[in-house]
Amino acid sequence: MKSRIISTGYYLPQKVLTNSDLEQMVDTTDKWIKQRTGIYERRIAEQDEASSDMGSRAAEMALKRGNIDPKEVDAVICATITPDHFFPSTAALIQKDLGLSNAFALDVSAACSGFVYALALADSLIKSGGASTIVVVATEKMSTITDWTDRSTCILFGDGAGAAILRPTDENRGILSSHMMADGNMGDLLIVPAGGSRIPASTESVKQKSHFIKMSGNEVFKVAVRKMIESSHIVMKEAGLATSDIRLLIPHQANLRIIDAISKRMRLEKDQVYVNLDRTGNTSAASIAISLADADEKKIIQKNDNIILASFGGGFTWAGMALKW
Repeated sequence: MKSRIISTGYYLPQKVLTNSDLEQMVDTTDKWIKQRTGIYERRIAEQDEASSDMGSRAAEMALKRGNIDPKEVDAVICATITPDHFFPSTAALIQKDLGLSNAFALDVSAACSGFVYALALADSLIKSGGASTIVVVATEKMSTITDWTDRSTCILFGDGAGAAILRPTDENRGILSSHMMADGNMGDLLIVPAGGSRIPASTESVKQKSHFIKMSGNEVFKVAVRKMIESSHIVMKEAGLATSDIRLLIPHQANLRIIDAISKRMRLEKDQVYVNLDRTGNTSAASIAISLADADEKKIIQKNDNIILASFGGGFTWAGMALKW
C-alpha cells in the first residue's frame, strides 16, 4: 500500500508587493533584486489575516477539488514557522475553521522543509494505519518576521499557503520514497533569535530587532544547493528513477540562483524544473505546497508523471520526496 496525493489547493493574499515598492522602502533597485533573486513580486497578507486563515483557504480548496466530506478527514498536519500562537497549534485552528471534527491536529516546525516533512509524516501515518484521510497544510505569514528595513532579507519573503490531501492507494503510484535530515550545528546561520524560551520577548529584544529573520546568505546558499541535490538523488535512487524519468523537479522557491545551480548540476532541462518564485517570493514551508498546487491546477503534471520535491530550510533541515502522480 502507498499513500497518494488526491487533491491540492493554495491561497495567495490579494496584496502584491513589487520590487518597485521595495525601492521606496530600502536602498535597493528592481534590477538588482531580479538579478540576485529572480523575484519580481510577492504577496503580503492583511494585518488581520493570520497563518491559520490562509491555511484554511488552501485546505478548503483541496477539499473541494477532491470532493471530500470534512467528516472523512481524520488528521490535519500543518507545517509553519509563523503560527498564530505558541499554542493552540495552527493545525487545530484550521481543524476548527473547516469543521474537521473527526481529525486530530498537529504542527510541524521544519522551516522551509516543513511541507515535505509533513508529507513524509502523513505517508507514514497512512502506511501504519494511523489515519486514512490526511489534510497536509503549509502556511506562512513571513511578513510578520521580516525586518522591512533590512534590504538583505526583506526582498526575499512573501506570504501564502498550500495544501494537499493524502489517502491510501493500491495503485502503483503515489509517494515512492522520502528522505529527511537535519544538522542543528548550523542553526545560527538562519534563525529568528528571540521570542522563545532562550530569549523571551522584552523591550531589549524588540529594540535589537531580534524577532526578525537573521540569515548568513552565502553560507546558506552553498549548503542549500548541496543538500537539495543530495536529497533528490537519494529519493531517486530509492524509487529507481533516472534524471530522464523526471517530469518535474519542484524545489523550494528560495532564490533563482539556487534553483539554477541545482538544475545545472542535476542536468535537468528547463521544462523539468518548476519555478514560480518570480511572483510569490520565498514563502518558506508554503513554497513547495503552493508550487505543487499551482502545477496541478495548470495541468503541468499529469497522471503517472514522476515528480521530485526538494527542500532546504532553517535548522538546518532538508528533505526530498519522489512521487508518481
